[in-house]
Amino acid sequence: MKDVTLSEISSPRDLKQLNYNQLNTLCKEIRETIIETVSKNGGHLASSLGAVELTVALHRSFNSPDDSIIFDVGHQSYAHKLLTGRFDRFSTLRQKDGLSGFMRPDESEYDPFVTGHSSNSISAAYGILKANAALGKKSTAIAVIGDGAMTGGMAYEALNNIGAKKGRFIVVLNDNKMSISKNVGAVSRSFMRMRNGKRYHRLKFAVSNVLLKMGCIGKGIYNFITKIKDTARSFVYKNNVFAALGFNCLGPIDGHNISAMESIFEIAKSYNRPTLIHVVTRKGKGYAPSENYPNDYHGVSPFDVDKGVNTEIKTDFSAVAGETLCQTAAENVRICAITAAMTCGTGLSKFAEKFRDRFFDVGIAEEHAVTFSAGLAKGGMIPFFAVYSSFLQRGYDQIIHDAAIAGLPVKLLVDRAGIVGEDGESHQGLFDVAFLRTVPGMNIYSPYCYDELEYRIKETIGNNELAAIRYPRGTEWEKADIDFSCDYTVLSNGSERAVVTYGRLFSCALTAQKQLDSFDIIKLNRIFPVSGEIIGLLNKYKTVDFFEEGIRSGGIGEHIASKLLENKSGCAFTIHAVDGVFVSQQTTAQALSRYGLDTKAIISAMERGV
Repeated sequence: MKDVTLSEISSPRDLKQLNYNQLNTLCKEIRETIIETVSKNGGHLASSLGAVELTVALHRSFNSPDDSIIFDVGHQSYAHKLLTGRFDRFSTLRQKDGLSGFMRPDESEYDPFVTGHSSNSISAAYGILKANAALGKKSTAIAVIGDGAMTGGMAYEALNNIGAKKGRFIVVLNDNKMSISKNVGAVSRSFMRMRNGKRYHRLKFAVSNVLLKMGCIGKGIYNFITKIKDTARSFVYKNNVFAALGFNCLGPIDGHNISAMESIFEIAKSYNRPTLIHVVTRKGKGYAPSENYPNDYHGVSPFDVDKGVNTEIKTDFSAVAGETLCQTAAENVRICAITAAMTCGTGLSKFAEKFRDRFFDVGIAEEHAVTFSAGLAKGGMIPFFAVYSSFLQRGYDQIIHDAAIAGLPVKLLVDRAGIVGEDGESHQGLFDVAFLRTVPGMNIYSPYCYDELEYRIKETIGNNELAAIRYPRGTEWEKADIDFSCDYTVLSNGSERAVVTYGRLFSCALTAQKQLDSFDIIKLNRIFPVSGEIIGLLNKYKTVDFFEEGIRSGGIGEHIASKLLENKSGCAFTIHAVDGVFVSQQTTAQALSRYGLDTKAIISAMERGV
């Protein structure tokens, strides 16, 4: 039979007509397409390359979309997109009005749930399964979750709830880094081959059915055999947390062998109980640089396929934060750094090497990270938890309950604050100011340049305060001479109109002021709590414009505006912020322009008087 190309695959049903030689050729084309597209658009490369055969086997074994397949996080779902009717649009991946880099139900019926943050797939898939059951629909739900996402506590909350209950529910543990349960010796390998075979399961069901039909005597024999089997399994596999939670466990299985995976999926479908399948894959498979350096190729910017990605550490806000922590930690043994599986992303690689005893990667567990930081602070350390703004959302309760109420001086380095671009809705850092501002005792800073970020980190070391220092993704923009020691800075032209802003948008205001020279700028250095002096200062202006790279509701603009109203201020004010929407994938520049937050928008607002 002739080879089949991706352009001929309109749905997963087409895969079921192919032989294994055709499938292997198709997998090669899938990888080539992913590499070509990500090299132009950027995206998550290594994880998607490692899940190609797994995705093919899933779609051949199950009937999506009737059977729900949820890829946890979704950064390994590129092959899934290519096989579910989106090949023609795949070149638009992560671009404005194009395909999302994650699963989106509004994009395809084959995407049953929104993904982007980790560890939610098991909960979501089980919810869909139980909903279908309640409505009389027979289906299977499959959660595909990586070993990294299994460090998130929500996954275990779901496993604990689901275990030992009825229903065709399957968790595919995509292990691309290490074996979750260490299997020892020839006995283990032999036992595993037997347990993964169809004959074993047919015999198991036949014997079980006969014994359970024999009344009390048969049930007693069945329970006795079960205890012997569980004891033997415990001896061979040591402690298996999944089995202890009530899951039937299969694998490990080669995640690049389509035939082997199809066989084990068929076994899993024969159960009417939750099953966990341990699949072992190679992250970055099919592209040598990503196989050899999977961390460097996890999330990448556009790159030259022949040369690979640029692995040189570039100067950006994350790198400056990491370097500043290294400098201060060398002088102060109480300083420590915490990350939630984002060592490289938050600029802490050098800190991790130089201060191993004071560096803590807690895995994808932001809630634990906040409380752990509070414990470090209670013990006398000065903890800096570096975390992306969108991921900090998970730690809100812990910030309140474990840090703020106790008055513990935890320091939050809030990376990727504001608009982050092509990763889209789930990763935009637009909510941190609004939810952090509600926490009593919280001090929020938003540096606009590297010097201010360095100053804030060093300043907060000596302050016994709960603090959040938020900074954008990327590099610094327009700069000016600013006294960072004050709560606010005024750049005045003697105008009756003022622009109040902070963070990256201050650079936009600077550029706009140089072109117009018709308004004052009030830069908030400490953006919360707001200094009472600012309210009195703003009363002197006829018109005030707030420009804020965050959501309007609960933002600093609304807060100051409410204070002006309380004080019966006569000035008119306008708030420019992201209002009531989730910002989809597009470049940062496109998003700032679209929501009226760039230099051009400030100039336009000043010129038209609104």
